Amino acid sequence: MQDGGVEEDLDAVLRELAGPLRVFAAVAEHGHVTRAAQALGLGQPTVSRALGRVGEAVGVPLVVPAGRGVRLTAAGEVLAAAAVRALAEVERGVRRVREDDDPRTGRVALGFLHTLGASAVPALVRAFREQSPGARFSLRQGAAGALLAELETGAVDLVLTSPLPQRPGLAVRALLEQPLVLALPTGHRLAGRPRLRLADVAAEEFVVFEPGYGLRSTVDRMFAEAGIVPRIAFEGQDADTVRGLVAAGLGVAVLPAAEGARGVVDRPIDGPTTSRTLGLVWREGDLPRAAVAFRDSVLRHPDPLGGGAPGAT
Repeated sequence: MQDGGVEEDLDAVLRELAGPLRVFAAVAEHGHVTRAAQALGLGQPTVSRALGRVGEAVGVPLVVPAGRGVRLTAAGEVLAAAAVRALAEVERGVRRVREDDDPRTGRVALGFLHTLGASAVPALVRAFREQSPGARFSLRQGAAGALLAELETGAVDLVLTSPLPQRPGLAVRALLEQPLVLALPTGHRLAGRPRLRLADVAAEEFVVFEPGYGLRSTVDRMFAEAGIVPRIAFEGQDADTVRGLVAAGLGVAVLPAAEGARGVVDRPIDGPTTSRTLGLVWREGDLPRAAVAFRDSVLRHPDPLGGGAPGAT
C-alpha cells in the first residue's frame, strides 16, 4: 500500500474511533463548519450533526455563532484543548498498533527459556530479519511457568519452552528432542562409567532447578519413574549456576548436555525418560501478523534450535 493509502486508511480508523471529537477539534481550529467539513472530507450536515452530539453529550454550549463562522465558548476552549491532546494520543496509539502488526515492521514479543538466549534465539531472529529487516522484537527470558502465564495474558506472543503444555486455547509445535544427562564432578566415583541410571546416584545430594522451571518438572518425573526420593541440597535458576555447584562437588544434577563445562562430566542416562521436548507455543486465533510471520519462519527453519541448545531451563 502506498503512503497516501496508508494515511487515508488511518483517517478512516480515526473517524471510526473518535469521530465526533475529531469534528469538534476541526471546527475549533477553523472557526467555521464548512471549512472544517472540507478539511475532514465530510459533508457539512455530517459535521453539524457531530458537533451537536458533542454539545449534547457535554451538556453545556461549546460554540456560538460569530459572523459567518462560529467561536468557542469558555467551556468549548477547555474541551477543544483536551480533544486535541486526546486525539494526538489516539493517533499515536493507532499508528503504533498498526506498525506492530505489520510483518515488515512489526514487533514480536517472544518469551524463551534462559539459555536459549545464547545462540538459538539470536539465530532465529537473524534468519527472520533477513526477510523482514524492519521487524522489532521484545524478548523475555524466564521460567517455563512464568512464560506460559505471560503468554496467556498476552504479554508475549510466542514462547519457546519445555515441557510442552496441554491447555485449551494454546497451540503447540515440538521442535527438538533434547537428551538429558547426569552431570557429575570430574572426581566423582562414577565419573568413569560410560552410562548411568538414576538409581546409581540415588544416595547422592542433588542440585535441581527451583519449582516452576520446566526442567524441574521433567526431572521430578524422572525421579518418580525411578522410584527415588531425591535429597535436594541446592535449588537454582539457571544451568550455569547448577553446573557450577556440581563442579564444586556440592551435588549431582540432571541437565541437558553441554560441551566444555569445566569441572563437570556428563554421562548418558538409562531410563524411561532420557530427554525433554523443546517447542514453540502460541495462543490460538489472535496472533498479530508480525508474530504469525515469525512463527512460520521458526517452523520452516531446518534446525530451529541448533540441534540441541545447551542447558535451557
